[in-house]
Amino acid sequence: MAKQLNQPIVSMKGISKEFNGVYVLKNVDFNIYKGRVMALIGENGAGKSTLMKILTGVYEKTEGEILLQGKPVNFHDTKESQDGGIAFIHQELNLIKDLSIAENICLGREPVTSTRRIQWKKLNEDAKKWLDKLGLTEEPRELVKNISIGKQQLVEIAKALSINAEVIIMDEPTGALTPQETEKLFEVIRELRKDGKSVVYISHRLQEILDICDDITVLRDGELIEEREVEHIDEDTIIEMMVGRKLSEQYPRVDIVLGEEAMNVKDLNNEFVRKVSFSVKKGETLGVAGLMGSGRTELMRSIFGIYPLDSGVVEVEGKMKKITSPAAAYESGIAYVSEDRKSNGIITGMTLRDNMTLSSLKDFLGPMRNLNKKKEEEASLSYIKSMSIKTAGTKQQLRYLSGGNQQKVSIAKNLLTKPKVLILDEPTRGVDVGARKEIYDLINELKKEGLSIIVVSSDIPEVLGISDRIMVMHEGSVAGFMDIKEATQEKIMTLAVGKEVSTK
Repeated sequence: MAKQLNQPIVSMKGISKEFNGVYVLKNVDFNIYKGRVMALIGENGAGKSTLMKILTGVYEKTEGEILLQGKPVNFHDTKESQDGGIAFIHQELNLIKDLSIAENICLGREPVTSTRRIQWKKLNEDAKKWLDKLGLTEEPRELVKNISIGKQQLVEIAKALSINAEVIIMDEPTGALTPQETEKLFEVIRELRKDGKSVVYISHRLQEILDICDDITVLRDGELIEEREVEHIDEDTIIEMMVGRKLSEQYPRVDIVLGEEAMNVKDLNNEFVRKVSFSVKKGETLGVAGLMGSGRTELMRSIFGIYPLDSGVVEVEGKMKKITSPAAAYESGIAYVSEDRKSNGIITGMTLRDNMTLSSLKDFLGPMRNLNKKKEEEASLSYIKSMSIKTAGTKQQLRYLSGGNQQKVSIAKNLLTKPKVLILDEPTRGVDVGARKEIYDLINELKKEGLSIIVVSSDIPEVLGISDRIMVMHEGSVAGFMDIKEATQEKIMTLAVGKEVSTK
């Protein structure tokens, strides 16, 4: 489809935004064209979400103007922007989990009778129409809390589609989706484009941008770098525009001589996993792959003591450990960085220093059992420096850090427990390409120090890029292992769907 050369459906001109005397957006222009998909990309903290929050009335702009269909607008809240035909699907789910799928989709717009009673039959029928469009087979009456995170993400998308908006903003929409769900979403986006709708697509997954987007706008440090058509661009060029430099290698895996066995898991069983056995050596990175629902995260949470085991043994450095809680896991030398850092990994209302030392407070106690603040400060500053965490200082609240820097704090918090085995569950989800490379470099440094690392990831290129060995899971069981030298994306997917890999 040829690019619309006429006036954009949305034009943001000279947008600046100031918070407490600091400009997070500086004179940014941003256009959305009718019937096209515009990628909005940049590193964490580049200003993408702030720009979209200004467009949808969450934030008031400091300077600039917004034109919708060529007319000036200034939305004061999301209700006004929705009435203006703009829907925003946030990265963080915004569903009421104790309500049904249908109630969430139609929230605030429920069909009612003349006496203001909700028409439940029509509400469920209306919701079913949008569920069918997205390929969701769940009943509209099903409670949201009973469906997977990936399906909850699709319910958010169904909710936005039901508004019949002309512009739909999708912020990291595939972060929790399976490959099949992602492809279904892409089908929906193509249909929207065909119907003349406009989509803003925010993602750190560059291949998705090349696959689904027509145009691309790049922000860096709150400033506009460039707007281009996607057909005239490649992944390396996008990375260079985002970070302002060339990245020599996206996956800088290093080979080292592996040490003795650090952890051995034998025949673990509970409601999530069945007869799972594996081991990991000192200095080894074990990648764990599998489709959503395969039991990857549940296995790691079981090893870490969050979910109880019915049977099985966990040995660390040859000694059997009874792990019934995260505290016991830390004592045993196992640390776990959760896939959902904001719910289970960090406390955004606390300072960076307090977050970092939260799991290892006993190491910072003085003779009178009081916290040694100086020691805490020194440890925090050490990790800020070694992990290149961008922050105003140790007393800055985590809510003001970018996603990549929050993730680094979550990792540092676990490293302060001095683990022998570090489990990283989706360590680069929602993290920009620059911070992602820094996390990979950190993994390499930890390997050299003899730490055993388990990386759970739904990003198969990532698993292939950083692992020494790969374990693939299917329906709560281990489907197979492969050395990195023999591993391919096709072999991983074959095992992930429950089929055997040919040895020919």
